[in-house]
Amino acid sequence: MPIDMSVWQGRMDSEDGDAGRRIHQVVSKLNDDVEEGIALFGFCTDEGVRRNKGRVGAKASPQLIRQALANLPLHHALPFYDGGDVDCDDGNLVDAQQAVSNKVTHALKHHHFPLVLGGGHEIAWASFQGLAAHCLARHPHHVPRIGIINFDAHFDLRTPSGDAVTGSSGTPFSQIADWCQTRQWPFLYACLGVSRSSNTQALFNKADTLNVLTVEDTDIAPHTLNNVAQSLAQFMDSCDYLYLTIDMDVFPASVAPGVSAPATHGVGYPLVEHLIKQVLSAKDKNGEQKIRLADIAEFNPNYDIDNHTARLAARLVWTITRGLSPRQAKRTDNTRLDSHQINTAHCDSQDKERCDDRS
Repeated sequence: MPIDMSVWQGRMDSEDGDAGRRIHQVVSKLNDDVEEGIALFGFCTDEGVRRNKGRVGAKASPQLIRQALANLPLHHALPFYDGGDVDCDDGNLVDAQQAVSNKVTHALKHHHFPLVLGGGHEIAWASFQGLAAHCLARHPHHVPRIGIINFDAHFDLRTPSGDAVTGSSGTPFSQIADWCQTRQWPFLYACLGVSRSSNTQALFNKADTLNVLTVEDTDIAPHTLNNVAQSLAQFMDSCDYLYLTIDMDVFPASVAPGVSAPATHGVGYPLVEHLIKQVLSAKDKNGEQKIRLADIAEFNPNYDIDNHTARLAARLVWTITRGLSPRQAKRTDNTRLDSHQINTAHCDSQDKERCDDRS
């Protein structure tokens, strides 16, 4: 789809000079010649939601998130780029996911931070595949430890079957787990805010079998936040890189009414933001942020009220991107992996290099 820049408009405070700039004033089209920055992509799909028997409408959300983001003030260290949208109007979810995956891989190759706007949570399979493909292309014999951090009321660990045999909004992390098992990659998954009343015992059992870090919505509160943060820190310490994905149904329906499957309990925004900032602060031994990729899923404008959910999604994008730091130094191909990160069974000496997904 052509990149539509007309959505990037809003208030102009020209009397304040550069200090008065808003995001719509600095966004430009993504191309291969721009400096490293934040690459926004839209995945206009709710085909996966339909297959998962959910409420459709999420396919219209990327432009509405952009619209809400456009007028927010600029407090960011990195430039913004719009890389356009991928749609799934023909119902061919596999091809649409591959197109998104290709965009993510290409952005990483050119040192950008990809942030994908959904769309249903089928976006997660595409996002992960993009990051995995980048790692494989750079260092095919190194097995990276990619940690998935999902803020979500649902595990999305359903087994693909029937109409959803090639995937749905309820299957992405099951697909990722199967893919990792086939390739002998570790499956590192944390699901924060999961609702026991929205997931069957079979899904909890599957999460246990896969060693998922599970934190229920009722266990994320001001008085428990330190304990949750400690568990999250331990999880992130075991990862080389982090992929952050946020399903808007993790928030209470009173805060985020415009979602495919509203939550009856949910987790308050201040608590989620605190944990997101913790994710952004996770560093490797070289002082580089571990986060490599993020996406926002399941905003459904058909059920939004006064743009509450659109503005919340935009605030999430604003918070994540504001927390990104310019790289302190470009990684080079002679930067070595720590010995514990090297898969000695598969790596020869020339491949024992750091898989830096933004280099």
